[in-house]
Amino acid sequence: MLKTIALNGTKKGVISITKIDEPYGKGSHSVASIGISLAGNAGEPEWKVHIPLENLDEVIEALRELK
Repeated sequence: MLKTIALNGTKKGVISITKIDEPYGKGSHSVASIGISLAGNAGEPEWKVHIPLENLDEVIEALRELK
């Protein structure tokens, strides 16, 4: 796990962020995996999204604009 962040507004919830290499099999591109666990289990999040590393700069910029 690269980073775990406390999920605001919950008692035990966490946001987990990690890099996964070849998530869809040999030769697939690496992704940033962002998971949410209300139960606090960063290793088995209830929700997750995979963002190709090539899209991270645009996603980060969009999140900054949202803030």
